[in-house]
Amino acid sequence: MKYPIYERFYTWQGEGVHLGRAAYFIRLYGCPQACPWCDSAGTWHPAFRPQGVTLLGAPALADLVRAESPDGAVVVITGGEPILFDLAHLTDALHALGRRVHLETSGIAPLRGELDWVTLSPKPFGQWPEPSVVARADEVKLIVQEAGDIAAGLATLTGLRDDAVIWLHPEWSRARDRDAAVLNAITEAVKTNPRLRAGYQMHKLYRADELDAGSDRRLIPLGGNPALGY
Repeated sequence: MKYPIYERFYTWQGEGVHLGRAAYFIRLYGCPQACPWCDSAGTWHPAFRPQGVTLLGAPALADLVRAESPDGAVVVITGGEPILFDLAHLTDALHALGRRVHLETSGIAPLRGELDWVTLSPKPFGQWPEPSVVARADEVKLIVQEAGDIAAGLATLTGLRDDAVIWLHPEWSRARDRDAAVLNAITEAVKTNPRLRAGYQMHKLYRADELDAGSDRRLIPLGGNPALGY
């Protein structure tokens, strides 16, 4: 099994429960969801398709993780949509290094591979997550572009565990522009339902990912501020 690698880079986790934790990101190529605000549109949008995509097997990827990040850094498999691939070989190789393996996914296919943490980001306007992935999710990240996205996202979560954390993230352009309607809707939702948490993409404020040469720093304007590449 070889995986299509869009980019890989060492940074820190900018969102969710593991905010601020050192993390090596493996971003896989390909996604059918086509979110209009996607901040990694190079993984699927034909206008931003890379010159070529490197295919790497699990042993080679594990070797790169070991060489390019210290022990103790988690490995985050993201995309694109990584759940489309059988991740079992990769998770086994990474666990053999002693690394924790986290997944970021919209949940549109069954999970394959042993994972230590699953972040589910459902797309209610597209393909909904599989019930088995909802049941496995450790945390949920709902992207809020309009106030109605909160209720729409929550509707996809039937079967979610009671201890799974649900984050409400303002879509990045709305957050940067301090869009009062979106930010106030998140605030009111959290105040109404204390299970919900207000989130933010802190790595974008730091521009932390750009410090690693392996990250894609092209200006891809979908999803926010073209001057910042989001």
